[in-house]
Amino acid sequence: MKKEKNNAKEKIYILILSVALLVSFILGLAFGSVNVGFKDILAALTGKDTVSNTAVIIRMVRLPRVIAGLLAGSGLAVAGIILQEVMNNSLASPNTIGVNSGAGFFVMLSMALFPHNLFLQPVMSFVGALLTSLLILVLAYVSDSSHITIVLAGITVSSFLSAGMNMMKILDTDLAINSVQFMVGSLSGVTLKSITYPSIGIVIGVITATLAGRVLSILSLGDGIARSLGLRVNLARFVMLIIASVLAGSVVSFAGLISFVGLIVPHICRRIFGYNEKVLIPVSAMFGGTLVMLCDLVGRVLFAPYELPAGILLSLIGGPFFLYLLLVKKGGRRLSA
Repeated sequence: MKKEKNNAKEKIYILILSVALLVSFILGLAFGSVNVGFKDILAALTGKDTVSNTAVIIRMVRLPRVIAGLLAGSGLAVAGIILQEVMNNSLASPNTIGVNSGAGFFVMLSMALFPHNLFLQPVMSFVGALLTSLLILVLAYVSDSSHITIVLAGITVSSFLSAGMNMMKILDTDLAINSVQFMVGSLSGVTLKSITYPSIGIVIGVITATLAGRVLSILSLGDGIARSLGLRVNLARFVMLIIASVLAGSVVSFAGLISFVGLIVPHICRRIFGYNEKVLIPVSAMFGGTLVMLCDLVGRVLFAPYELPAGILLSLIGGPFFLYLLLVKKGGRRLSA
């Protein structure tokens, strides 16, 4: 009886989340420096209107932007879940352990060396994210593997990578101008062409992570129990890190260094939906997409005609949330008195 009640409650939450996602998508198309009516949106999306200024704004500016927000939030949220389970650390996320910085460093390197090659940026971003993930995992193994140590290792690696990015900006004036939005995390200027390749990686990554939910659940139990259940731990961990790197790297390639989505969303969704990864991963993807779309919308509307990048708003939300986890909890567990 209790299980049926929980399932009914879960379905209600998923319905609410689905509605919130749809509403956020529509609001993202409707509001900005110029407000657009629902009929105009419908006409532009169905192709009945392709020439008016309103249609051009919707099809060329806002539609790519809301799709990018959905993809960015989904990718970072699922990457956060994977990293937390693989490293058995609830403080892990693409930005707190330096994965975003690794992807960002390689993207900026690509921008400096091959500025006109859009296809190369997602590839370089993935390589940077994977190398950083592996480095942090190695540091976790050779250290005491405590939650704080892994985060400190991530901060250390991020500082080196940030120094590298700043050095490239100083040496390349054009790169410094073009990378301002990238460094803070912004969806401004995103086009359908720029998100084509990353979207493939994000969709495949989310689906693969959902199908591999049982593997993540077993990894979260610890290496000893996972091996006793017949899981090849090192191989499973490496494969899951590749998936997380594809997700985080794909997002960074078009949205820049957006922070804290991979930390905030998994914690909230676990609180609501529990620890079943087969449910947790898709709902986290939905919640992450909704969160980023709303932050991008607020940044556009609140200071119109100027914009506040979504990355800044997410940092304002995520900073206090991270401190809460760090000070009030330890690795998701209450500190003993």
